[in-house]
Amino acid sequence: MSKKIAVLGTGANGSSTAADLTNAGLDAVLIDQWPAHVEAMRADGLTIEMPNETVRTKVRAYHLCDVCTLNEKYDIVFLMTKAYDTRWPAEFIKPYLQDDGMLVGIQNAMTVADISEIVGSSRTLGCVIELSSEIFTPGLVQRNTTRDKTWFGLGSVDPSTEGRLEEIAALLRNVGNVTIQPNILAAKWMKLVVNTMCLGPFAAMGLKLSEQAELQGMRELALAAGTEALELGQHLGYSLEPIFGLTQDDIKGSNQLLEKLLDKLNHDIGPKARDCVLQDHLKGRYSEVDIINGLVVEENRKRGKASPANAAIVEISRRIQAGELKPEPGNMEIAKAMMPVKWRPSPTGRGLRAL
Repeated sequence: MSKKIAVLGTGANGSSTAADLTNAGLDAVLIDQWPAHVEAMRADGLTIEMPNETVRTKVRAYHLCDVCTLNEKYDIVFLMTKAYDTRWPAEFIKPYLQDDGMLVGIQNAMTVADISEIVGSSRTLGCVIELSSEIFTPGLVQRNTTRDKTWFGLGSVDPSTEGRLEEIAALLRNVGNVTIQPNILAAKWMKLVVNTMCLGPFAAMGLKLSEQAELQGMRELALAAGTEALELGQHLGYSLEPIFGLTQDDIKGSNQLLEKLLDKLNHDIGPKARDCVLQDHLKGRYSEVDIINGLVVEENRKRGKASPANAAIVEISRRIQAGELKPEPGNMEIAKAMMPVKWRPSPTGRGLRAL
């Protein structure tokens, strides 16, 4: 008997994943909190537009309020909500998760501990994702990252689940490439490092990652934020883990690790991609900046260390959310003003000034 799968949170990435699982002939349902999106999927299915093809898929889509009427429990739940929404959907789906079921958090930020606390570590897997997509119209997703460049890093937080990794990996291989991560928490932190560089900073300036060269100081600001996050991770005990399909040999001894990660991501997602934070700004929504860049600021503050680059990104993002600013290149002047001299771009834009 096939496993019963639920994708909980079918925004752009969740819809892309669910469509591929459905097209693979798997027993997958889609559960979402956006009523118009659910109704559009019910009426016309999902349309996923990719650089190399457009796929239309009939799916089984449900509103949150429908779940109690389905009278079924799920063997595997892929949780793909925004990271700040982790706890309530984990609590929501807990009664519908089989006793030996697995809840896999395919999200940004450090959400594994929250999931594990709610459903138990023996039913939790952590996951890192590289997949760029966007949704503005119900039922229609623009997937920027093709399947061959989509990547998942999957790992256990409890020895009891290690035997389940290949089972879940086999499902996700219908969506993209999969790597089993021996240290999933460190891998999650490495993704957070990348996100500090490529989500909040570029979104604050209204830019795509591919447009980084168009604004003087943009790459320097991103690398400064990543440096703060990387140093914090080492202080917290997280090892340097390869992500995005890179290997230990790719990152071993590299003195340009952050640049390599930024360039790998830029190569994989393509020139049209708008990151999820920029999409949130354009939609007038709350973003994940507070639990990514803001997490770096708060954790460094606890140890008496400043995080000027991340603090600048948090401040600009909050002002955009409040309607005081728009996401545009002029916000770089605010970032420069908030950072000490050592983080300010050099006159040539090619490096960072030292004190």
